[in-house]
Amino acid sequence: MMNPGMRLPCDAGKRKIVYLLVAAIALFFVWRLFVTNGQPGQGVRENAPPVRVAEATARDVPHYLNGLGTVIPSVDVLVTSRVDGQLVRLHFSEGQRVRTGDLLAEIDPRPFQAALDEALGALARDKAQLDNAYRDLARYARLVAGNFIAAQQYETQRALTSQYEGTVEADTAAVAAARLQLEYSRIPAPASGRLGLRYVDEGNMIKSSDTNGLVRITEESPCDVVFTLPESRTPLVMRALRLREGNPDMPPLPVEAWDQEEKRRLDLGVLLSVDNQIDAATGTIKLKARFPNTEATLYPNQFVNARLLAQTLENAVVVPTGAVQLGARGAYVFVVDGESIARVCDVKCGISVDGLTVIDEGIGPGVFVVTDGVDRLRDGMTVTVTENTARR
Repeated sequence: MMNPGMRLPCDAGKRKIVYLLVAAIALFFVWRLFVTNGQPGQGVRENAPPVRVAEATARDVPHYLNGLGTVIPSVDVLVTSRVDGQLVRLHFSEGQRVRTGDLLAEIDPRPFQAALDEALGALARDKAQLDNAYRDLARYARLVAGNFIAAQQYETQRALTSQYEGTVEADTAAVAAARLQLEYSRIPAPASGRLGLRYVDEGNMIKSSDTNGLVRITEESPCDVVFTLPESRTPLVMRALRLREGNPDMPPLPVEAWDQEEKRRLDLGVLLSVDNQIDAATGTIKLKARFPNTEATLYPNQFVNARLLAQTLENAVVVPTGAVQLGARGAYVFVVDGESIARVCDVKCGISVDGLTVIDEGIGPGVFVVTDGVDRLRDGMTVTVTENTARR
């Protein structure tokens, strides 16, 4: 027989199962109490999700137009020879800065000096003949007045004198041309700037028809940037230019030059001009800006990102760009009221600058919009605003 004081092992297992069932039921009722906020009969609903909000503010917002541009020097001159001859001397070093009129090179001047001497000799000869013709014409004038010679002789002498006068004038022009050729044997700098690499060496024979020239002069301070904008931006730019034409006291439109990664601003300049037509092939318009480039951050043929400040929106309502959502009905934001209830508000967006979006219509300054946690929200839902929310 079994001792009555002894318990079967199966009794312990049954008690364990009962304990687990009781604990599960208790946990269920506790969970139900929390999700219904202690109000039985309302059914199960979600907890108030945590969100971050930001305050819509009114501020002046710059409206930039971005375009890809190329740096070009304000002066770009290829120095070439105007005469043919042997290059006997160079008076510059590569990379040197020069001023207008500085002597750069010399061509052998002896052939041009000989041509000038020849022209001077011909001029002296013809001047002597002209002087003699003048004297003969004066004698013939006295003789014809006394009827000692025929009038035809006098007219012939006068025509010969006019012929010598024309010859002297031609000789004078020849002397000027020969002297000019001699001056061309000395090649001065036609503009101020910095010299590049030379294309010829002393002793070479050079010609005026050479396309490479001797050296190139470029002026990099100041320099220009030619950039393009979409044709849809043309009215905005032209409106800003016309506004300044009617008000000379207004400063010119500022233009910023940024590197290719748009991480560093290279220089700040002003808009010079706009092209008079739109490129039909690309649908863009060209603009030119002038930059001082005092720190030599811009270099010819360098690609940069140009930012033209077309206008400044005064007292515009702005919100963080992350707060603006796009749906089937357009742009909208979630607005959180004083009772922590999120409401959907349709908005009309403007430009976006530096992580901020301008709201043209829909909300005003002082309204708090949801910036983080939007994916968990529905219209009219109660939310929990986190403590580290940025309220600006």
